[in-house]
This record gives sequence, structure tokens and C-alpha cells, in this order.
Amino acid sequence: MKGIAIGFSNSSKVILKRLKKTEFIDEIYIASSAQKKKIEDNLIPVIKPKEFFKEKWKNLDLIIFIGSIGASIRLINCFLTTKDKDPGVIVIDKKGSKIIPLIGSHQANTQNIAFQISNLFGGEIIETNNSYDQNYLSIDSFGNQWGWKKSGDIKGWSEIVIKQAKKEKIFCKQLSGITLWKNSESAKDIDFSFEADPNQKNSTFYISVYDLHKNTWHPPILWIGLGCERNTSKNLIANSLKKFFESSNLSPQSIAGLATIDIKKDEKGILELAEENKLPIKFFTREDLSEIIVPNPSNVVLKEIGTPSVAEASCLLAAGEASKLLKEKRIFKNKSGAVTIAVAESKNQYNPTHGEIHIIGSGPGDISFLTNNARKALSRCTVWIGYKMYLDLIKPLKRSDQVLIESNLTEEKERCAKAIKLAEEGIKVALISSGESGFYGMAGLLLELLQKIKKEYRPYFEVHPGISSVQLAAALSGAPLMNDFCSISLSDKLTPWSLIEQRIEGALKGDFVIALFNPQSIERNWQLKSVIDICLQSRHEDTPILIARQVGRENQSKKFFTLKTIPFKEIDMLSIIIIGNSQTTLVDEIFLTPRGYLQN
Repeated sequence: MKGIAIGFSNSSKVILKRLKKTEFIDEIYIASSAQKKKIEDNLIPVIKPKEFFKEKWKNLDLIIFIGSIGASIRLINCFLTTKDKDPGVIVIDKKGSKIIPLIGSHQANTQNIAFQISNLFGGEIIETNNSYDQNYLSIDSFGNQWGWKKSGDIKGWSEIVIKQAKKEKIFCKQLSGITLWKNSESAKDIDFSFEADPNQKNSTFYISVYDLHKNTWHPPILWIGLGCERNTSKNLIANSLKKFFESSNLSPQSIAGLATIDIKKDEKGILELAEENKLPIKFFTREDLSEIIVPNPSNVVLKEIGTPSVAEASCLLAAGEASKLLKEKRIFKNKSGAVTIAVAESKNQYNPTHGEIHIIGSGPGDISFLTNNARKALSRCTVWIGYKMYLDLIKPLKRSDQVLIESNLTEEKERCAKAIKLAEEGIKVALISSGESGFYGMAGLLLELLQKIKKEYRPYFEVHPGISSVQLAAALSGAPLMNDFCSISLSDKLTPWSLIEQRIEGALKGDFVIALFNPQSIERNWQLKSVIDICLQSRHEDTPILIARQVGRENQSKKFFTLKTIPFKEIDMLSIIIIGNSQTTLVDEIFLTPRGYLQN
């Protein structure tokens, strides 16, 4: 994506610099009446905006204006053509408080980007599109969120969108691809009871690998098996693949990747084809290929390279379990070589370069503690995965086109595996942790699993920090963490108790303030008492302690005690305990560990 942002005055500089840090803006500009060309703070001066856009317009995917709507419209009006060709245009006021997706909210994904900017700046999105206002499915753009590509002309898609706006019944015939989108609120008015009725023709869109209809989304589930003579040209391979697909009515937009034998890792024609079309290649050994049963084995190929099949076997292997050979092999030859092509259909989509995983710390509870960075990531993601209680806390932020996947408390590994699978299919996923995801949260497990995937096949990921419950507990009570502190979980399900004891003893020896997570449960009812006994061996019995419970939630509470008076029966897994060090004081319910400023 090529995106730019341009401000109409010097007062827009702050917003421009923040936009430059996002993934959708490459360059930032400032309108300037002075004849200066010097670039300052990454801001490129634009002296004649009309001439600037005349040169740039066709190569842009997104334009963000900082300033008035009127000035923006007058500047671009003469360049507008059709919504499938024009870049998306967003207008933001100079305070970042109003975000208006002006042009191309469907084709250029402008609406979703506007939502992200709105959450990043904490501004209000001004949206007049029917799909948003009435919770309609954006039929001609929603597939982008699910890793699909679209075929058909703008007229065909416009017809069906107009019918939807008139509240006429819209039909969908899905033959392949992920079906999770049907769980979204915006899909509730789509009719899936499709019948071959000619009257439905202009009211129907398809999800399919075939190129037979004018309104079709194509999921990436086709794997192309290739075998070729050494030094076969890229043009022969590409032209043969085109003929193969056209004769089979298959859409090249449903190609997930290429597959072949590993002795072709240096085959120039295959490598160039993959690079030109940004397609992954999976290579397999002759031993692996030999184990696949195919309809057209070849004794010639077996004798030459040690396996009876390359094209058919490799595409089936790449497509994975429950795949089927959609098109048997065909051989194409000319003076520049020979290529064999076969196509397998996978059960699962594959588009990891389009997919993303955003690991989000949702804060300790109340939605007000969610950072703007986390809100932006949530608006970017199509699917949110998390423990039901955590999802419920942030559900007010969910749009009608987004889907929640709820799970139980102990299903952390399953949640991570699901997030990775969806990202590999080309979907942007939010994996939700409470508090800060890097503190006993989902970030560590997710990254462990991602490390097991080869880097070239690994979907993009980003960790978005959140406010930890221990931070809020400390803030509610004063400033007990002003000096050196540590946090220790008392759960011995994943960490041996002997190691937890060593950490407690080390923290006491270093005179750290100690924050205790997971202090006590019905099953683990002796560990906390053991820790307090260890503390009493080296800290005074009047050392102040905070017990904060349900912080950031409706039943939030805080109580102060000492090592001697701690009430074990009142403590559970929803509690955070902060144990002061030798310097910590509790005066008039102000819990404080001095930093030492007044001593200097």
C-alpha cells in the first residue's frame, strides 16, 4: 500500500508525525506557500498541490488530509474517476478529534483505516456509509478482511450493493473458503439458501475458486504442483498455467502457492514466477512425494528422479490433510522447455503474508484502561480470540463485521493455535489477554509457538502493551512500586514450588517490594501462608501489605494489612498482593516506598 498524508497548515505537524509512524503512511507533506524545498522533520513541502496530485494520483492507494473538508474536495475533485480506481481519501481535523472517510471506503479499505486512526487518536469517526450506519455487510469489500480477492466489474458489484441499500434480499453461494464470517452480525441479513433461480442472478455473490460468475470472492486454497525440465523458461510456465486455469474455469486469484520437488530450489523459471506473483513455494523430498498416491504416476519420472510423481504429489502434499486433486496433471511443451501442472484444493486457506496476529493487553478490567494503541489494533483485526470474560469487557468496541471466538480459562494453547491458523489463512487476529499480555499472559505462549514456524512462513505479529493489574493496584493505594520491585506468581502449575521459594528468598535478600500474582485458590490453599512465613523470617511483622481485589472492575476493593495480620481467608485468584520492603510506609492509607529524593 502506498499512502501519504498532507497537512494544510503548520498546526497539523503533530498529527502528521504520528501518522508517519503507522503502517499505512509512507510519506508526510505540508502545504507551503514559501518557495522552500528543504525537508524538515520528515515533512516534505508542497508548493503547488494541484500539480503534485496530478503527478502522484494514479500511484496512490491512500491520501489523508489534515484540514478542512472543503479544501480537500476542491483539491482532488478534478482527479476523481471511479471508486475502483481512485485512492481512498480520509480527512482529519487538526486536533485529530474528527476522522472522516471521504472517498473509497470500500475499494481502498478506507473505512477500516479510519477506524484505526479514530482509536489511535481517541477521535470520533464521522461515517455516512450505509454498511456502517445500518450494520450492513460491505459486500464488495468485506472479503479483503478474510484474505480473499475479488473478481467482477464495478457495475456488477454496484448492482448488488444498490439492491442491498433498497433492503432487497441478497443471496450468497459459498463453495469454498472459511465460513467464520457468517457469524458476524453484519452477515445476519444474507440469505444462504441459494437456489438456481435466474431471478436471483443480480442479487447473488459467490465465494469460489471458479471464475464463472460476475460477483465472486476467491479464497486462496489452490496449490499448484509443478514439474519441469531443467531451465524451462518462466514465460512457458506462466503461459501454460494461464491456459490451464482458463480451460478449467479456475481463478488465479485463488492460488495459495506453488509446490514442487526440492531439487528445483534453484529452478530459475519457477523462482521468478513465484517472486513476480508474490507466491510461496513449498519444496518436498522425493521420499515424501513417493508416499503420495496419485492417479497418473510416471515410470519415466520415477527412473529419472526417484519418485513417480512431482506435480500431482507435490500439490496434494502442499494442500494438506483432507485435500483433493482438483485437476489432474497436464504437460505443456515448446522450444523453451516442458512443464507439468496439477492443481489440488486445500480444506484451509493459506495467505500468511496477509494475515496478522495482534497480542493485546486489554488492561485490568474497565474499558477506560485500554490504551489507544490497543484500540487501534482491535479495530484492525477481523477476529478477536480470548477468554469469554475478557472479551465481554471490551465487547462495546466491536463492530458488526468483526467476529468473537470465545474459549474457557484453561484453553490458552488452543487459543494461540487458533490465532496462528487464522493468521496463516490470511486473517488479521486479535489475541486478548487481560492486563499486560507479557505478564503471565498470552504473549509468551504465542511467541513460543511462532518460533516453531519457519521465519519465511510465519505470519506478522505485534505485541500491544496493556496496563497490568499490579500497576493499577499500586496506583489505587499510593506509590508502593516507586523503588525496585519484583513480581512473583505463586501458581506452581507451570513453575516448581522449590523455584518459587528461591525467588521469594532472593527478593527478600535484595529488599525488593514484592507483588504476588495468583496468590491463592481453592486447590492451592497453603502456598501463600508458606510465603508469608518466609517473609516473616527477614522482614518485620508490621511491614505494610496491600490486598487489592477485582481492580479495574465493578467490585474493586483495596485493604491494608501487615505481614502479621494478613487475612488468608479473604484472598483468592482475583487478588493482587503487594508486600512493602524495609522502607515502605503506610500513613493515612497512603502506601509509599520512598525513592530517596528527600534524603538528598
